[in-house]
Amino acid sequence: MRFIIFTVMALLVLPTPIKAKAQETGALISGGYLLELCKRDEQGKELVKGSHIACQSYIAGIVDYHNLLASLGTSPNVDLCVPANVKLNDLQDIVWKYLTTNSYHEQFIAAPAVNLALFEVYPCPKKKK
Repeated sequence: MRFIIFTVMALLVLPTPIKAKAQETGALISGGYLLELCKRDEQGKELVKGSHIACQSYIAGIVDYHNLLASLGTSPNVDLCVPANVKLNDLQDIVWKYLTTNSYHEQFIAAPAVNLALFEVYPCPKKKK
């Protein structure tokens, strides 16, 4: 009887650590949160002081990681070719406008939305076979 009680108690407690672990590995930056960081007013000024730094850093990290994967020959199907002379302010505008018009990214990790936004503007030329 003790074994059954112990087993039932263990099963009741078990989901708690699993749920906690799932929450720990969720989106660190969601599409909705990135949109808030990247927003600007009509004059182009950030709405939250210093938020452009976080927005642009996130975007730069996505681009840098994509370029690293491409240099290793493992770039994804959504292949970006962002020119080296493009300014982070321009990338921020592209991502901001994309997230504004594609609200379905709001609850998900922002990285795919950044890739798709930049891919619309800077797709790599198709390789000849």
